[in-house]
Amino acid sequence: MPFCDVSRDPTEIPLFQHRQTSAPLPSFARDPAKDLEPPADWIDPSACVAAELALVEQTLVRSIRSVEPALTEIASHLICGGGKRVRPMVTLLAYKAFGGAKTQDIVDIATAIELIHTATLLHDDIIDGAETRRGKESAYKKFGLKNTLVAGDFLFIKAFEFAGKFDDTIVQWTADACTQLTEGEVLQGSFNRNAAVTVADYIEIVRRKTASLFETGAKIGAYLAGGSSALVETARDYGLNLGIAFQIVDDILDVVGHKELLGKPTGIDLRDGNPSLPIILALKGREKAVAEAFQSGHPTDEKIREALEAMGRGAAIQQAKKLSRTYAEQTLAAAVQLPPSVYSNGLRSLIELIIDRDF
Repeated sequence: MPFCDVSRDPTEIPLFQHRQTSAPLPSFARDPAKDLEPPADWIDPSACVAAELALVEQTLVRSIRSVEPALTEIASHLICGGGKRVRPMVTLLAYKAFGGAKTQDIVDIATAIELIHTATLLHDDIIDGAETRRGKESAYKKFGLKNTLVAGDFLFIKAFEFAGKFDDTIVQWTADACTQLTEGEVLQGSFNRNAAVTVADYIEIVRRKTASLFETGAKIGAYLAGGSSALVETARDYGLNLGIAFQIVDDILDVVGHKELLGKPTGIDLRDGNPSLPIILALKGREKAVAEAFQSGHPTDEKIREALEAMGRGAAIQQAKKLSRTYAEQTLAAAVQLPPSVYSNGLRSLIELIIDRDF
């Protein structure tokens, strides 16, 4: 069958595989020279909301059914092809951390957040001309530009079928997140292969393009559960800083990660001319090989290899890791203000999973 079987009973659809946690996980705040045990209250964040995440998976599959089989096939190619589901996880954990009890409501919001994210991935692959996504052929490569573009639009519309059920505040916050996503994409494009880009420019791009959905999911979760205005703002801060840290780590992995773990080749940002943090820091450090590859319209494989090696040898990666940990610390500062519970512990533990993944 070319795509996941959306005619099946959703309760039969297996939940995505959670990361194994039998081995001690490192703390983002640890001294790298020491081997510290994880904090005593460390908990697998996905396990905290496993039942709700299973419902999100089932709702995602139901939501992409269309009378036009091509739309279902393209959407399921990505949705059923894996994914960390970090954004729904943040949304669910924030809701539960504030005592939210209406499961279907928060499942609908978490589904909307993931549908928006998936739509942006389809459109990103068109913009970047990407050939792979999550370890397999991208939808753009497999189904073509026109059908993939329309499928992305289809997912945006489906997202608002869920988000549109709620009050004006939630609808507006969701729309604002979509606006920021598009603005972030345009802002990033304005710095394509532009050596004048700064770290401040980068943070603004990431704040809009990546962190906006983390931020929105966290604050909607807190708001929908009845959190005070101050605590909703704290949840927003958590999501915002977590999203920035998440993207910085993704950028680092594009330089030093393993293709088999990433599900895509390294060096994509260099090939596409996207101003990732390691590239910006390497440009600031006057790494000639990086400047040549980044500013070239069509860098060769050899130029990409030389630039990746230069970043790996230089200070850029360590500087980027340091900044990711700074944002992780800001995320933790927000998390510790949340009401104590297994779910707020899960939000703290999620910081570790994101900041230390696959280095």
